[in-house]
Amino acid sequence: MTEPIERLKSTVTDLGPGRKEIQAELCADEVAHELDHVLEHYAERARLKGFRAGKAPKDMVKQIYQHEIQHALVDELVPKVLEEILNGRDIHPVGTPVIEDLSLEDGSPLRFKAVVEVWPDFALPAYRKVRTSRRTAEVPETEVDKAIEDLRRKSAEYVPVDGRGVEAGDYVVIELQGRDLRTKRMRPTEKSVLLVGRAGNDPAVDENVRGLPTGESKVFRTSYPAESPVRALAGKDVEYSLKVQAIKAERLPELNDEFAKSLGEFESLEALRAKVRTELGKAREMKAKRDTSEDVLNQLVEQTAIELPPAAVEEEAEEVLKKTFQSIPPESITPQLVEEFRPRAREQAAAAIKRQLLLQRIAEAEKIDAGEEEIDQEIQDLARANGVPAARLLESFAQEGRREGLKATLILRKTVDFLVSQAIME
Repeated sequence: MTEPIERLKSTVTDLGPGRKEIQAELCADEVAHELDHVLEHYAERARLKGFRAGKAPKDMVKQIYQHEIQHALVDELVPKVLEEILNGRDIHPVGTPVIEDLSLEDGSPLRFKAVVEVWPDFALPAYRKVRTSRRTAEVPETEVDKAIEDLRRKSAEYVPVDGRGVEAGDYVVIELQGRDLRTKRMRPTEKSVLLVGRAGNDPAVDENVRGLPTGESKVFRTSYPAESPVRALAGKDVEYSLKVQAIKAERLPELNDEFAKSLGEFESLEALRAKVRTELGKAREMKAKRDTSEDVLNQLVEQTAIELPPAAVEEEAEEVLKKTFQSIPPESITPQLVEEFRPRAREQAAAAIKRQLLLQRIAEAEKIDAGEEEIDQEIQDLARANGVPAARLLESFAQEGRREGLKATLILRKTVDFLVSQAIME
C-alpha cells in the first residue's frame, strides 16, 4: 500500500530572541495543481500568431511565457504557504518575512526558507504597587490672579497719548530711515508699529524711542555685530533718523463686577474667579494624572528587558523622524540633519514599542477589555468634541473598519488607569 504524500512540511528554528527561521516544502502535486491555474490564466489571454485568442496550446504558452509563469506561480504560492504555516503555528511576524533559498522546478516540490522577526517573549515586572509621587491638583490663588490679569489684558484698549513721552508697553507708530556710515548709502524709509519693550525689537531702536513725545525726531548711531540675525545689517555701523508719529497706551478695564459681566456669563467678579479656579483645577488634575501615568510607565519600561526586532524599531523610528520634521521646511531638511536625529529617534521608537507591548501583556494578564457599548460611547464623545453628528461618525467607524483600532486604544487607556489605581502615592 502506497504511503500518502504529506501535503505541506515545515520546520521552525529559533535564531535568537525575536527571530525565527521557517523551512517549508509544498508537495509537487499541489505545485502542479496551482501551475495549471496559472497556465490557464495565461492561455486565456495569450495572443499567439496562427491561433485565436485563448486557443493556443498550453504547452506552447508555457514555453513562450515560462519566465513570467514561474514568477506568477511563486508570487501566488509562497505567501499562501507561509501564511498557512504562520497561522498553524501561531506565529505573528513583525514586518515582511525575508524569503531565501527558493527552489521550484517542474515536477518537484516548492521549497523555500523564510526568516521572520517576531515580538519576543518577556517577563512582566511587578506592575502592581509602583511607587510614585503624589501630585496635587490644588490651585494657588496666585494662579487665579494671573489668569484674571491675562483676561484683563485681552480686553485692554489702546488709546492715543499726549503730553508724555514713549514708555515701555506703548504701541508706537514710528518712521525710521537708516544710513550706512561706511558707504553713505541711505536705506528706505520704513513706517512701522512698535510694541516698546517687546523681546525681539532692535535694541537700539527700542532704547532710543523711549521718552520721545508724539511728533519729535531723534538721530542716533548704532553698530551691529557680524553675527546679527538681520543679514543686511550684520557688521555695519548705521545712523538712524527716527520720528514718533503716534503713541497709544494700554488701558486695562477695572477689575470689578462690570468687567466680569462683560465677559458674558458671569454675574460678579467672584463668579468669574470661581469659574477660572475650576478650569485651572481641571487642567491641573489632568496634568497630575498624565504625570503620574508617565512616571509609572517609565518605571515599568526601565524594569522590563525586551530585545526588540530591529526592523520594528527602524520602522517606528522613521515615523518619529517624520513627526520631528513636520514643522520644518523641506528645503531645510538635509541627509546630515536626519542622521543627526536618527539615534534619538531610535531611542524614542524603542521606548514607545516597549510601552505598548508591556501594556498589551498587562491587559491580557488582568483580562482588561473594552465592550461594544464603551466603543460606541467613545465614538459619541469624539463626535461631540469635533462637532459632527454621532450617527455619522458611528457609521464611518463601522464602514472603515476603525472600531478595532479604537478598541485597542481604549484597552491601553484602561490599562494605564488600572496601573495608576494600583500605584502607591507617596
